[in-house]
Amino acid sequence: MALNAVATGEGQEAAALLEQTRETVNPQLRRTLESLPGVLGRVAMYHFGWVNADGTPAAGQAGKAIRPALVLAAARALKGSAQDAVRAAVAVELAHNFTLLHDDVIDEDVRRRGRATAWTVFGTQDAILAGDAVLALALQQLAQDPHPASAAAAARLAACMIELCGGQQADCAFEQRAHVPLDECLAMATAKTGALLGCACALGALYAGAGVDEVEAMDAFGREAGIAFQLIDDLIGIWGDPEHTGKPAGADLLARKKSLPVVAALTSGTEAGAELAALYAGPMTGDDVQRAADAVDRAGGRDWAQAHAADRMGRAVQQLSRAVPDLAAAGGLLALAEFVTRRTC
Repeated sequence: MALNAVATGEGQEAAALLEQTRETVNPQLRRTLESLPGVLGRVAMYHFGWVNADGTPAAGQAGKAIRPALVLAAARALKGSAQDAVRAAVAVELAHNFTLLHDDVIDEDVRRRGRATAWTVFGTQDAILAGDAVLALALQQLAQDPHPASAAAAARLAACMIELCGGQQADCAFEQRAHVPLDECLAMATAKTGALLGCACALGALYAGAGVDEVEAMDAFGREAGIAFQLIDDLIGIWGDPEHTGKPAGADLLARKKSLPVVAALTSGTEAGAELAALYAGPMTGDDVQRAADAVDRAGGRDWAQAHAADRMGRAVQQLSRAVPDLAAAGGLLALAEFVTRRTC
């Protein structure tokens, strides 16, 4: 997406931070991916947008770099060295992209970042194996890092990946269930999305030499911001512009995903919620997707998701103030959190 999606204030600061993060992290990220052998390396480099399917160089975007930016910003907020935390930032970005490679296979998504997903180009087996290798690289980054916080960071990232996989399994299981309580869906989002954003912030704190309380507060900040991020992502999955998202409009509805706005609508007790349930009970056509989007809106799912995202961001700021009482020192983290909850693609 264009980094000018948020025009002023925190949006401009976040855009600058993300660009700076890519400049700082991408050289190490590329070197790490290039160490993968043969086809695994080509699949991974294609997924990141750096090569074409035939292995020739490409000028694609490797992603927004939100998670590595959180690592570096958290380190700075706690008076640590962002440069010392580069390997941790690379590890988090690799772990994130492991999930994307696998998610595309699980969800049968055919587009990511404006082009064909890796599994549609190289096949399911190679995409899954490349994802596995990318996760191994993430842990290798930390295992080979001489920084004194690297062992604790590796253990934390490994635990996060287990939690994240549990969240993904729950998300998949929801598709087979007619009724999913909203609190259960929020718990899934915390594990699937909030855990990694929390881990990113916690790793930055660890690399800054922070104490246990500060590390846990940073983790809590990231988790709350992560739920807000997922809420906005779910809204984009329904109403996002395909030219910006790189995915078909209403793709989540067509797949009958139990995203947070959808579950809020389904559990609303409204006529529109019942209409949405009926649509979700059978296969959907293109016309049904628009009707489902309208039903989510009329049932209050859209308004609930927007309001709950704002509430979660308020909670995130409260958690952040536990680690950084002078929030002026955490301007980068606040700008990034504001960015992910106000984005439109």
